[in-house]
This record gives sequence, structure tokens and C-alpha cells, in this order.
Amino acid sequence: MGSLAAISARISSNAAARYIVALAAAILAVAARWLLSPILGDYLPYVTLYPAIAFGAWFCGVGPSVLLTVVGIVGARYFIVVPRYSLSIPDVPQGVGLLVFCAGAALIIAIGELVRRDSASLQRAQSDLEERVQQRTAELAAANHNLGELSARLLHLQDEERRRIARELHDSVGQTLAALSMNLAAVGADIERLAKTATTIADSTALVNDMSSDIRTISYLLHPPLLDEAGLSSALTWYIRGFSERSKIEVELRIPENFGRLSRDLETAIFRVVQECLTNIHRHSGSSVAKVFISHADGHVRVEVGDKGKGISPQKRAEIISSPAAIPGVGIRGMRERLRQLGGTLDVQSNGEGKGMTVTALLPAEVAPPPMEARSAAASSLEASA
Repeated sequence: MGSLAAISARISSNAAARYIVALAAAILAVAARWLLSPILGDYLPYVTLYPAIAFGAWFCGVGPSVLLTVVGIVGARYFIVVPRYSLSIPDVPQGVGLLVFCAGAALIIAIGELVRRDSASLQRAQSDLEERVQQRTAELAAANHNLGELSARLLHLQDEERRRIARELHDSVGQTLAALSMNLAAVGADIERLAKTATTIADSTALVNDMSSDIRTISYLLHPPLLDEAGLSSALTWYIRGFSERSKIEVELRIPENFGRLSRDLETAIFRVVQECLTNIHRHSGSSVAKVFISHADGHVRVEVGDKGKGISPQKRAEIISSPAAIPGVGIRGMRERLRQLGGTLDVQSNGEGKGMTVTALLPAEVAPPPMEARSAAASSLEASA
């Protein structure tokens, strides 16, 4: 029905085409009745004109249908009705038949015009509905784009705030604790003869040193200076070594020695993905080993983090892939949004429960070699943190 309405609309848009189609339909109807003459003789001379008139009324309109009826009557009178090949005045039976045919044709044309107008109205309503749907779809796409931009802005502000807090902890609180440690050490040396007091001072000094170490660790975990100064390879090596010591999970890191430097946002994103994946392994997988493989080829960086822990069921993996917005928590959702803003993708693979899980990130990248002064500063920072 929809295709017929579309055909009718295309024909109706061109006045000349409507009359040409109606004339062709009349000729075809007369020709069909002429071919049936050996069977019907001169009975029912207008029988093939009825479907032609119905066609013209639906697709061509009133004017072309009237033309079709007139041409059909003339053709039938000339080629079918006896005496043939003449347009003589019809006798009484032929006149009655002609009047009955004209009444039927008028009825068909009237009904066809009603149906054609209803079809045209339905076509216009459908076009309006499609236009509204397209408009709503465009608005929804714009809203999703704005939401993605907002998420990216929030992630960027989070990284900047982490960087600021880490710098404040390292530069302010760390220096104050270092001065306090030196003062306590001096007091301990002055009152060394008082064994009990010296022991207390020594314990306090140890506590302050532990506190200073913890603050330095927290500062580096929030945003390691090595990531800005020496690049991704040095920062990941330092972080994974500390993670293994704290979690007792043996982590294998594979990264090319000539990996080079990437953009600031890209290195931050890769570091956060590895950090989030290792944290999830420690909290949820129960695995005693993990692997982190990073490669750089064909203008893309591939990050693969896997374990041999509990894994996830196929149903849970299908839910993660098909409906990322329904994932509880913000870990995988945050990683996926962070990578999406950089043109990357995130994939989760698992062979089932109890068979481990692998998270793979793929990002487009352009290598940016680090300046020499940044490498020297990174080396100094690494020695100081050690």
C-alpha cells in the first residue's frame, strides 16, 4: 500500500504524465478487449475499461480518468461494437449499455478520487512524521554528544585536580614532615643519655618517616611525576613494582625499550587504564599473577591487561559489551569513556568463570619524543623517590 501511494504521488506531481498514463491505459484496455473478440464477440464491449478506469481514478485523478473513459468509449465503439470501424449512432440496446457503463465509470471515478485523496493525505502525514522523527533523532544525537563532551571535561578536571593535590602534598606537607624529622633526630641526639626518652623519640621519628613515605606514595599514586617527566614506560615500571609489593600479586610488564613518548592525554589515559585494571584484579579476581602488555605499531597503541582469576560468565560479558551504560560502578564505564574521547576502544574477554579475564584497549597515537631536560628531571625524581 505504501509503494502504491508513493507511485500515485509521483504520477500526480506531473500533470502531463497523468494524462499520458491515462491515455495509455485506455489504449491498452481497448487493445485487450479487441484481443478477446474471438471469445466474447460483441458482448460486453466495455468490460476491459473498468479496471483501466479504476487505475486512472486512483493514480491519475478526475480529469485524466474522464479522458480515459471518453477515449475508451470511442475506441470500443470503433473497434468492438458492430458495425465495426464506424462511429454510428448506437441503437436502443447499445445506448442503454453505454449509459450503464458511463454510470459505473462515474461511480468508479468518484470512489477512486476519494481513495486517492485519502492516500495523499496519509502520505503527507507519514512525511511529517518521518520529518519529526529525524528532528528528534538529531536532537538526541546532539544531547548524547554534549553528554560525551561533559564526561570528557569531568575526566580532564579530575586528572588536573589529582595533579594539583599530588604537587601540594609533595611540595608542602612532605617538606614540613622532613623538617620535623630532622628536628626530632637532633632532639634525640641531645637526650641520648635518657634511654626511655630516646626510645620514644626514635619511635616518633620512625612514625614520621613512615608517614612521610605514605604521603609520598599517595602523591605519586594520584599523579606520578614520572609520567610527565620520563614518560609512560618509567611511570608504569615504578607503579607496577610498588603495586606488586603492596598486593603480593606478581605482575609481568612487557613494553618495548624504544617505546618513546606519546601525548600527555594519551599517556595519562593508558596509565589510568592499567591502574584501574590492576586495582580490579586485586579487589575482585583473586588471581596471584597478572600481565600488562603494551605495544606500538601502525600508528596505534595496544594495551592488554590480563589475569588468571575468577573471570566472568558469558552472560555478564555480553551485558558489558551490549549495554555499557548498565554496568554497576564507574570503573569500566570510566575507562571506556576516557578511551572514546581519544578515538580508542575497550574490549573485555573471558573464557568463563574461573578462567581469568583480559581487558584490551586500542588507541590511535602519534609518537612525541621527550626533551632531554625532561629525561634528566625524571631520572632525578626516580632516584629521590627510591
